[in-house]
Amino acid sequence: MALRAGDIPAPVRERAEQLLIDVVGLCVAARRTDYIQALVGAVDGGGPCTAIGHPAGFSAEDAAFINGTATHGEDFDDTFEGGPVHSSAVVIPAVLAASERFGRDGPAALLGIVAGIEATCRLSMVIPKAIHKSGFHPTSVLGTIGGTLAVSKAMGLTRRETVDALGNSGSLASGIIEYLAEGAWTKRLHPGWAAKAAIAAARIGRSGFLGPRTVLEGIHGLFHGFARSAEGNYGVLTDGFGEKWVMQDITFKPYATGTMNQPYIDCALRLRSRGVRPEDVQEILCETAEGYVHRLWDPLPSKHRPANAYAAKFSAPFNIAVAMVTGGAGLSAFTEETVRDERILVLASKVQYVVDPNNPYPRAYTGHVRATLKDGKVVEERQPHIRGGAHEPLTRDDIETKFRGNCEYGGWKKEQADRFLASVPKFFDGPLDLKPLRG
Repeated sequence: MALRAGDIPAPVRERAEQLLIDVVGLCVAARRTDYIQALVGAVDGGGPCTAIGHPAGFSAEDAAFINGTATHGEDFDDTFEGGPVHSSAVVIPAVLAASERFGRDGPAALLGIVAGIEATCRLSMVIPKAIHKSGFHPTSVLGTIGGTLAVSKAMGLTRRETVDALGNSGSLASGIIEYLAEGAWTKRLHPGWAAKAAIAAARIGRSGFLGPRTVLEGIHGLFHGFARSAEGNYGVLTDGFGEKWVMQDITFKPYATGTMNQPYIDCALRLRSRGVRPEDVQEILCETAEGYVHRLWDPLPSKHRPANAYAAKFSAPFNIAVAMVTGGAGLSAFTEETVRDERILVLASKVQYVVDPNNPYPRAYTGHVRATLKDGKVVEERQPHIRGGAHEPLTRDDIETKFRGNCEYGGWKKEQADRFLASVPKFFDGPLDLKPLRG
């Protein structure tokens, strides 16, 4: 069944609007950061497309590059538990830029966004965990494919043109996770690069550049290359597509940090609310999933003392400690000041882990913090799921509150944030005008 704009149910459109709100707010929050300023300085200006929060215009590819990087830059963007994968950070920047460049309207953009996000989430379920375990970033690898489908739908490509676009997109996919070694910025640009590649793939597919039809499952295909196996559940890609929407289970993050840290922060904050003081803690032991270890826990000495503020976002000990010491884990919790705060670092150094062989990851993201106090008392908290996801979703009001906070952080005036929120209910109904998002 070919998905058409009229086929999109109201709850799915609502989810697309929520994701749009989140993406725009995150772009504004990141617009003045050193990494976005570096990226803006590296590309040519003067094009017709919008980088959210910036006055200048850019090419479609570079606008998508900037917006995708900004969306993911603080690791505050949505995630899909089955993968994990950050779909919106690729798909929405790619579709907005392509739609602006080629004069596509709101309904076309909506169609591209929901098709691309749904496809990206489903792609992450073909061989769960394998891409990460192989040393690659699923968001950049799978996002290139999902983003290409999204742009192809938004641009109105034919079936054959879309097949060629997807076939070629597999060779444009990339993204290693060596950034974990020292807190480098590279992870931030992965969704932006995938969004840029998605536009390129769609454009060359539209021009008749032939691509392999077996790009996913072939003996030299995407999963063979990035997951080390072509054996997967490919039925999940099409079963119920357009009828059962897995994107409805996307998680909106309440904290500005890595996905897997979120439940641990909830546990830490509950311990704090119970009166546990950092100075009273003798040691902390956390049960964790094997799939978390190479990202959040090892090597433990560097997780106890992260190299910089970005590295701190991928340290479970730091996340637990900053939450218990400061009472939060928002954008202000991950700075060069907090990462040098000895009170936080002393507590982080007391955090150890043990692998729970029965942990349900990636079907669910759990948290566990057990603190032994200096008086011998043991206090413990567990979180069976990630807050903001299917089991405990954030409301639209919650998402708009997060948006307002991100806009304030990024220097937008309240009036500009209010105007955008007021435009969202009709954003996908008529002509698409992104110029109010500049500056």
